[in-house]
Amino acid sequence: MSDTTKLLKTIIFSAVVILAGCDQSGANEYSGGNLGAINHVAGQSINWFKVNDYRVPGTGGGYCCIMLPNKWRPNLSAHIEWEIDPNTNAHLPPLGTPAYNEAYALHKAKYRQYSADVPISEYDGACGLTVHFLTCQQVKVTASCLSPSLPDYPIKEPIDMQEPATCPK
Repeated sequence: MSDTTKLLKTIIFSAVVILAGCDQSGANEYSGGNLGAINHVAGQSINWFKVNDYRVPGTGGGYCCIMLPNKWRPNLSAHIEWEIDPNTNAHLPPLGTPAYNEAYALHKAKYRQYSADVPISEYDGACGLTVHFLTCQQVKVTASCLSPSLPDYPIKEPIDMQEPATCPK
């Protein structure tokens, strides 16, 4: 094979590789958005949660980023994992003391972890994902662009709900 033929094959191969890398047909199928949460249960805190392995510390603010399809489709769901502290009002000895370490170990032993596969409610454009932690270890998620304070927001449960004595199965 001549040097010219080798060079021509190398140029053609390189062009195919470069042009394949420029294919944008699927580039706009997903968009990044913030990941946030709202805790609806009084007397407990969310220590951390995960959505499809994106981990967030607690429920305050929005954290970047989660990828969501630009268009909702049937059976779209998210896998949620979370840890709660069921006693946010625990009084612990002063930080850094041996008594604190012992009391904190007992307190932490009461943390509980849960997981659920949750359907994502229908949306017209994803603006991020908000996880709503409800009583009885129930979870709802939405990609709504609306503020939770607006009447058309899809999740209507109140904030500071009391955990019932028994939960339905």
